[in-house]
Amino acid sequence: MGNLKNAAIAFLAPLPSIFFHLSFLRHYRLGYSFSSPPPSDGLWGWCFHHPLLLANALFFANVDVLFWLIGVLLSNHWLIDPYWTVIPVMLIHYYASHPLAKADAARSAVAVVLTWVWSIRLTHNYFRRERWQFGAREDWRFNEMRTEYGRPWWWISFFAVYLSQQIFLIGICLPMYAIHSSDKPWNIWDVAATIGCITGIVVAYFADTQLYEFVSRNETLSKSGEPMVPNLDKGLWRYSRHPNYFGEQLWWWSLFLFAWSVGQGWMFVGPLVNTLCLAYVTVLVERRMMKKAYREDAYREYMKTTSVWIPWFKKTSEVPKAKSS
Repeated sequence: MGNLKNAAIAFLAPLPSIFFHLSFLRHYRLGYSFSSPPPSDGLWGWCFHHPLLLANALFFANVDVLFWLIGVLLSNHWLIDPYWTVIPVMLIHYYASHPLAKADAARSAVAVVLTWVWSIRLTHNYFRRERWQFGAREDWRFNEMRTEYGRPWWWISFFAVYLSQQIFLIGICLPMYAIHSSDKPWNIWDVAATIGCITGIVVAYFADTQLYEFVSRNETLSKSGEPMVPNLDKGLWRYSRHPNYFGEQLWWWSLFLFAWSVGQGWMFVGPLVNTLCLAYVTVLVERRMMKKAYREDAYREYMKTTSVWIPWFKKTSEVPKAKSS
């Protein structure tokens, strides 16, 4: 019953912004034409002339405020996690459908398809990890902050969980806006962006699958009373401590190349901020890994020999040699 309730919440939660945008498009198509553009005043006129501001306003009202209220009522801010995989799809379709949108048809189509593939991959990984349950648990980082802040967490969560997500998501999705703000023809940078995006998706998929299989195997060993394997050091994880993070970063930086190809190089700030944030998360994850006594020594050795993000060959561990008698 709880899973069905949370599933209903997840499907209903984004409807206000979807209905608002559809109402705007309907109003525009019925009331205006390119020979008679909408006025600059009034709600619909503002929506017409400010697509990026409208995206932020809808995000603030529907995600920051509504999702936050749902999280406070449920005492669980799980809803933002699955929507990290959905909001970019919603944003790219919003930018593509806005009346002011203009884009090279090939660039737009490729970006839309790639965003859907990225979203399906990440959504599948999220629900596989959560055993196909809606709202079964909260992100461990939010849970730790809940414990750390105590009673004030109900209002701190608005800024820490939701408003911060708006900055990250709108920022890293800026190339989707750039793609639909220029009809500059397809070029070599678009080819590089496409190859990079596909590579990032593939790397992240295999890394997450290998991690899922490792965790599942350890859960089975734990239930049977057998010692668990202390560390994942196979497949892509042999060459990188966080190949899933590397694949995800490769996706976002490659998406930025689409913005570069239409002359919007300043949009590198989006993936840069995301990378800096992920660097901090990496530190938190590795500290958490070493809190478990059965894997602490193995993970320390793993850190000495294995690249953090970018897959690379193993380093030789500097083990002191025994002195000869």
